Order: sequence, then structure tokens, then C-alpha cells
Amino acid sequence: MAYVPGTALLAALVVGCSSSTGTGGSAPDSKPGEATAAAAAPGKYRTLPDPCRAVASSTLKEVLPGAAELPEDQQKKVYKGAATVTYDTDRRVGCRWKSEGQDSSHTLFLDFERVVSYDPSVSDDDRAREVYAKKEEAVGLSSSSASPSSTTDTQTQSPSASAPGNDNADGETTTDGSTDGSTEDSTEDSTEDGTDGNAGSSGESLLPRTLDTLGDSAFLDDLLTRAGSTAQNRTVSVVFRTSNVIVTVEYTEQPSVSTVVPDSKELQDRAQALARKLVDRFSE
Repeated sequence: MAYVPGTALLAALVVGCSSSTGTGGSAPDSKPGEATAAAAAPGKYRTLPDPCRAVASSTLKEVLPGAAELPEDQQKKVYKGAATVTYDTDRRVGCRWKSEGQDSSHTLFLDFERVVSYDPSVSDDDRAREVYAKKEEAVGLSSSSASPSSTTDTQTQSPSASAPGNDNADGETTTDGSTDGSTEDSTEDSTEDGTDGNAGSSGESLLPRTLDTLGDSAFLDDLLTRAGSTAQNRTVSVVFRTSNVIVTVEYTEQPSVSTVVPDSKELQDRAQALARKLVDRFSE
């Protein structure tokens, strides 16, 4: 056996230990006890409910009165609804119902959008606030300045909220072309409408406005347009945000007679009542 001096053996052991890269050792730049930046909190909702099953049959019978005139098998088909085709059902789902009556047709559309932030420094809720704010701006409202009272004297008809469609790269929405008519037509129709379609009891404002009692933030838009050359239809949209989910309710009525103007108050009341039930459903 070769003889190794004690000093040389000690030096070899020290070098061997200091150069070890075993899995149990700490990384050279690690700093024990140093806090790392925490990622932003995820949103409350990780999944979305089935929108075609989100509305009770009793509510559908109320908002789609023409279906009651149909044979039972056709009624079931109407109340079943048609799911919207989307690319990612974890992020976006929708459903549409339509009924044709003797006096008018009614269409109900629901859109559920779950907003996800891909920036670790921005929470899902904060990103959802940004997406929602753009929807408010699209109809001429803003959370900081608009309120039910402030819109009464300053607005007549606002452009309709962008109809829900497919997500783009930033999580924003694109229109699906569900509403016709230009701003000029809308202004003309609102003038013709006068107080019949826009005035409610007790002087309540029925104009586009923010809503204080739905979810974390909400607004309502009301648009009267012409379908073709004569027929008029009214679409009431209620949009609300709850945490990182944005819900859109669109309710449209088109009378069979061109001279009849859909009642604004009735449509708004029904749309808001449905939105409240959806808020409760998301809170369960």
C-alpha cells in the first residue's frame, strides 16, 4: 500500500467535498431564507357550467312565450337550446334559444367567459376587470363615471355591446354579427320610439347604464334596430363580472307587425331577472 502523508490526505478530502455536485447539495447561488416573489392569485373559477342547463325551464317559458304555442316535442327542442361552437370550453361557452310566436319572435343568448391571465404578475381577477372595462367602454360607459342617474339626461341610445364571439390572443372578444343596423338607424328609431319604448313608471331610467346589484360589476345596454327595411327589433344586453368570469345575457324581441315597437321595460326586467339568477348560480 502506498503511503500518503497526513497533510496531503486532508487536502484531498477538502477538495473532494467542495467540488461535490450531489443532489442533496444547495445550488451555488441559493440564499436560504430569502423570500421569492409570489405569483398572482388564480381566479375563483376553474371551470364553467353548461349554459344550456343554466336556465330553469320556468324562466325559459317566461322569456320565450311563443314556445308555449308549439307541440310538446317542438317545445322540448326550443327549451333545449343550441350550444355555441367554441374552441376551448374551459374558457368560453354559450347557448342560444329562439321561439317564434304569432305576434313576435324572441331570442335568448348566454355567453360565459372565464378569463385567465398568462402574466404571473397579474391575477385572473385583474385581467377580467380589464376585459370587462373594455366591454363597458364599447357602449359608452365607464365604472368610474357612469351610474343610473348620470346616464338619464345625457344619453339616448348607445351602440350595442359587442356580441360575444371567439377569443383573440389577448382574451378579448370579437363580434358575431348578431345585431344589424347602424348608429344612424338607432338614433332614428329611438326618436320614433319616444316614450313608449324607453319610459318606465316612476321616471326610472331605461337607458344604457351601469348596475350596482349584479356580481362585482355590471351594465345594461338597450338597442333598437331595424331588421331589413321595416321590421324593428330590440336587444337588451346585461353583462356582469363575478371574479374571473364574465357573463353576457342578450335578450331580443322582434314583433311580427312593423309598426309595433318592442317594450323596453319588459325586456330589461326579464333580462335583469335572469342575470340575477345566474349570479346566484355562480355563487353556489
